[in-house]
Amino acid sequence: MQTQDVAIRPNVRVILKSDAEQLDEVVVTAMGIKRDRKALGYAAQDLNSEQLNKAGTTSLASAIQGKLTGVDIRQSSGAPGASSQIVIRGARSFDGNNQPLYVIDGMPVNATADFDTGKSVTGANYADRSIDINPEDIESVNILKGQAASALYGIRASNGVIVITTKRGSKNNMNKPSVTISTNLSAQRVSRKFERQNIYSQGNSIAAGYDPSSSMTWGPKISELANDPKYGGNMNNQYTAADGMREGQYYNPKRAQAGLDGWTTPQIYDNVGDFLGTGFTENTNVNLSQSINGINYSFGVNNSHQNGIIPSTGMDRWGARGLVDWKINPQWNTGFSMNYSSTKITSAPGANDGIMNVVYSAPAEYDLKGIPNHEPGNPTNQILFRSTSFTNPYWWAEHNEYLQHTNRAFGNTYLEYQPDLGL
Repeated sequence: MQTQDVAIRPNVRVILKSDAEQLDEVVVTAMGIKRDRKALGYAAQDLNSEQLNKAGTTSLASAIQGKLTGVDIRQSSGAPGASSQIVIRGARSFDGNNQPLYVIDGMPVNATADFDTGKSVTGANYADRSIDINPEDIESVNILKGQAASALYGIRASNGVIVITTKRGSKNNMNKPSVTISTNLSAQRVSRKFERQNIYSQGNSIAAGYDPSSSMTWGPKISELANDPKYGGNMNNQYTAADGMREGQYYNPKRAQAGLDGWTTPQIYDNVGDFLGTGFTENTNVNLSQSINGINYSFGVNNSHQNGIIPSTGMDRWGARGLVDWKINPQWNTGFSMNYSSTKITSAPGANDGIMNVVYSAPAEYDLKGIPNHEPGNPTNQILFRSTSFTNPYWWAEHNEYLQHTNRAFGNTYLEYQPDLGL
């Protein structure tokens, strides 16, 4: 209601006047209905478009993370398209399904992952479908909490509701179209790595000597490997340095097998740092909107491209949306909205034999980056740094990535009648 100043007198009569332009305390609830926040019987929080897109993120979970009280957002990893879990006011279900209900422009939308990562053969991380929602298309996000909120949408909303309102045609641009183009660029690097021991080489014990097939790193000191007859496969001292040109070096058959210089000096390699690169994210959005003759429309296209810090991982998402509102006359309104997205995500294998587990288990004295991951001319024959149970991570990144490709479309239409209460 509008604020009014009333003079003090014995009898005061005040006629309340609605204020349709005052939106600060308005909350979007079921089917896009706008309610005064003070009239709600349950808790609600909201974020506007400016608050959502300050960081230029490509996912809804990242856009709202840390901005709402009582909303716990957990992302499985920093990989492109990684799944996320949003929990409102704590866990409520014994079966682990505590995800809230998503409602986009009045339409309930399923945002759970298509597959269960725990039952995956590859152990790859499956993206939840909230990744299909472009934060740049959102006008506002309202979080509905409490048991009373579930009364609007039934049992599906027992864990809360995330109400998303997409951008509409602006009434400020009467008879004049408005075009908005935005691009966000960002880079990602690993901020901290686990500390690894880089003193001892492969082997079960110092006394037993160097063992290139061992899964343990309790062998001789790396600084003393040149004196170990077993280093580099030199089991019978068949490789010598009689000319004095190979002082402190030993012959490594795996390097020779890969077509490299077989003679090498024992040293410490940063296998984790060499494997993890720099991630890059580009997000581009184009939107056209207008309000003319009672018709408000908004159309947009977007593209999000992301390269992960793990080789061969990334995400590419194309999307399009359209929304039209038409005020036919003072009593009748109609309109529709549509959303389409095509998302491709390339993930690395996970679980116990996950790609990062293998990288961290690589011995410090093994040149994981310098030695090719397969024999020349035979890409299916890996060059392993341990037993056959440890796949070369570079080979895995090139030949065993997991691809998710999802095409999704959803939308709704409405016809609204507002009776003339003055009759």
